[in-house]
Amino acid sequence: MFPYKGYAGRYLRVNLTTGEIQVCELDATFAETWLGGNGFGTKILWDEVGRDVDPLSPDNRLIIATGPICGTLMPNSSRSEVIAKSPLTGIYGDANVGGMFGPELKFAGYDMIIFEGRAPEPVYLVVEDDRVQLREARHLWGKTVSEAQALVQQELGDDNFKFATIGPAGENLVRYASIQMTPNRSAARSGVGAVMGSKRLKCIAVRGFGKVPIASPREFYEIAVQAHKKLLQNEFYKPVSRYGTAGLVTLMNRMGRFPTKNFQMGSFPFADDISAETLHDRYFVNDVGCFNCPIHCDKVYRVRDGEFAGAATNSLEYETLGSLGAGVWNNNLASIIRANVMCDELGLDTISAGRTIAFAMELWEKGILTGSDTGGIALEWGDYNTILDLLQHVAHRQGFGNLLAEGTRRAAALIGKGAEQYAMEVKGQEIAAQDGRAQRSMGLAHVTSTRGADHLKGFPVLDETGYPSEGVRRYGTQYMPEIVDPLATRYKPMLVIDGENFGAVIDSSGNCKSGGTFVLAEIYWQEMADAIRTATGMDMTVERLKTIGERIYNLQRCYGVLHGISRKDDRLPRRFKEEPNPSGHAKGQTFDVDPLLDEYYQLRGWDVKTGIPTRAKLRELGLEDVADRLGIM
Repeated sequence: MFPYKGYAGRYLRVNLTTGEIQVCELDATFAETWLGGNGFGTKILWDEVGRDVDPLSPDNRLIIATGPICGTLMPNSSRSEVIAKSPLTGIYGDANVGGMFGPELKFAGYDMIIFEGRAPEPVYLVVEDDRVQLREARHLWGKTVSEAQALVQQELGDDNFKFATIGPAGENLVRYASIQMTPNRSAARSGVGAVMGSKRLKCIAVRGFGKVPIASPREFYEIAVQAHKKLLQNEFYKPVSRYGTAGLVTLMNRMGRFPTKNFQMGSFPFADDISAETLHDRYFVNDVGCFNCPIHCDKVYRVRDGEFAGAATNSLEYETLGSLGAGVWNNNLASIIRANVMCDELGLDTISAGRTIAFAMELWEKGILTGSDTGGIALEWGDYNTILDLLQHVAHRQGFGNLLAEGTRRAAALIGKGAEQYAMEVKGQEIAAQDGRAQRSMGLAHVTSTRGADHLKGFPVLDETGYPSEGVRRYGTQYMPEIVDPLATRYKPMLVIDGENFGAVIDSSGNCKSGGTFVLAEIYWQEMADAIRTATGMDMTVERLKTIGERIYNLQRCYGVLHGISRKDDRLPRRFKEEPNPSGHAKGQTFDVDPLLDEYYQLRGWDVKTGIPTRAKLRELGLEDVADRLGIM
């Protein structure tokens, strides 16, 4: 019998080819070693999905995993992790998501679901406590996310089900398709929606009536209450709660870290038109929060008049304002809301979708693409009607959209003519709304991320905001002031590594990075160790938790190594090194990430020449069998 609390203690394994569903007991050693969510998925991917497996084949796995904090009283305990071999990058892929789905899965009595195989015909999965069944979904295929969910809700006769659903983009195997989770939260990155579509799995509906058991209820309650209080007292609580991540637009634009025109610029002259303040003043309806979140960074926005009247969304992030706004030179805020709605309904990652369109627009500007390539579509900067049309074309793989559905790296290779130098990606994944020329740590984090370009693996926010008091609290005065200076390079490898290891723990625990752990920074190593210890009954210390985070990140890197990833792939596009940022506080700045990699690899205990973990490091983390498989001597 599974000995720990905090977990449901069991999981589902669903073979979509045969229709067989197994209820499996969670292994105690597995939980002690890999913690949950991100860690569980990483280990399963390593064990079950080899180098030769095509991400869109039945042999890939789609893993949805929670952690021991998910569904508990700890603030921001809403998160679940979706893991698969990525169809966008061909390496390790994951997407983290909040909302209500993860906690509901725990309440139903399961820590994760592992999908394998491919259904002969479209299906959806219903999980209602011990009742688990696959149902026919041919009538749902081709429907948008909300259309499909409404039909399933009607069939089940219960409005309280929580959903994970793909749209037409996932069905059509768009390489950056998302999975939309109740309520309109996106597991967006790495193309996990395409993996779900390749398995002909349209939807997962979950309803649970149980609760998450806690090992030391009184002590855990006190820890959770104290964490809530500290969040509410934090100086950043009010602006983050009022505006959500959209509040970053003005700050990042001033820094020169708001990518504009496919990273040609770092500031958008019309940033005020798409700022959080403008968004709030014109379109705000009410606040929305994920499960047990005191911050409520989500907002309902509705366009009340004009050509996009009626468009409404309950999540519009900084990243979307960047990718479908400044990135494509679009300052029509109502059209960005409409584009966000379309991406949610079609099941598209707004970051990769916007960046791929921006890439195509720059190719048009440079004369590399012409009307004969695009089917007569003029790719002019800021043409929001073209942007909206392209989202439809991409999701349905129609015309020129079929090329863009491949992502920037593959599209650039197919186009040729020097298109590669304008593809703003790392390891095949499009870069989010950060610019390493304006924030050195984030540039490093983009290239060391195990899933390709990514701001949320290392998530270095100390020097994003220049937050000296938190820098001192976390690392001491000896690292000041460089560690909070965005243009300094000193200590940044240490900052990124700490963020990557801590982030692996947060993504495995079921907690949220954007709330108390990174942005408001009230939940750090000690707080997490105490919460996990009292929730589960594990003998959890900070040292042990740090080892778990390091182990997870090293295995993710090793999965990349298995697929040929090494130092040669840890690189930013040419633009960052050769073209000075023309704007903001970063005006005149370029960034060569390579000198920082030596120190990063040394601190990691990896081989400096290759960027591959050493046998000594893997042995230290209990991963010597991984070294054997990779032939590391």
